[in-house]
Amino acid sequence: QLLEAELALGNMKLIQLHREWINERMYPCIFFNPEKVDVLRSGDAWLSTTPEVPGTKSFESAFPRLCTWACLNHKESKKEIFVINTHLDHVKDETRSHQIDVVIETIKKENNQNLPVVLCGDFNEDPLGQVRSKIDQHLDFKDPWIIFKKEEETTHHKFCGFNDDGARIDWILCSNEINPRSIEIDKSHQDNLWPSDHFIIKAEFEL
Repeated sequence: QLLEAELALGNMKLIQLHREWINERMYPCIFFNPEKVDVLRSGDAWLSTTPEVPGTKSFESAFPRLCTWACLNHKESKKEIFVINTHLDHVKDETRSHQIDVVIETIKKENNQNLPVVLCGDFNEDPLGQVRSKIDQHLDFKDPWIIFKKEEETTHHKFCGFNDDGARIDWILCSNEINPRSIEIDKSHQDNLWPSDHFIIKAEFEL
């Protein structure tokens, strides 16, 4: 599906040269436009006690989970940015709390040049929970959704377009060097067919 998405996206390419694919695993991914951006470095970190070992899981996670990161250089401006995308477990609060620790440590380790950061993903938790609290303890990130005073909405809709018991569990955060310009939930669908069981979150940023 990811490779099909790459074909459908035309000028966007999937960052995958660092990766040996495990077919039965789910992968958060990053796509980029090679006409505008160079990939300087990229990698995966599995959200376990051994992040460097592909397919590993810890902390009673239902599935192996990971984060994908990349250092990108904007060709025209020569500005660099660190982008990281993740998917935390969907069952236990304590599991997610340990997993976000791995994400935070990955940012500290791999972003050793202190580049501006965009952190996005399916956190399987609303932004008032332990995960966001852990992020705030270690990283000075802001949430464009809150900056623009958007009303809280459900992002996981179970392929049916609504979920009365849901919450905003998909976030895009950024460091203070980045200016959010917009953020929205895209609920596009065709004939009651949805491209995902989550709505698409779209944000625009300015360095």
